[in-house]
Amino acid sequence: MEALINTNQLKELLKAALVEVLEEQRDLIHDIVEEAMEDVALARAIEAGKSTENVSRDEVFKLLQG
Repeated sequence: MEALINTNQLKELLKAALVEVLEEQRDLIHDIVEEAMEDVALARAIEAGKSTENVSRDEVFKLLQG
């Protein structure tokens, strides 16, 4: 016996499956999005840094140490 399914039924099944996967993998998706945002921020910082004055390594560490 062959099962027949129309396009709308298939779309609804796929939507439901996607929602289920997203709910079950919420932490993984959060980590992926967070990492992507960090990558974008780092790329923007690097690009902004290209047009600024160079400083020594010692100056950077002095600032980081407070």
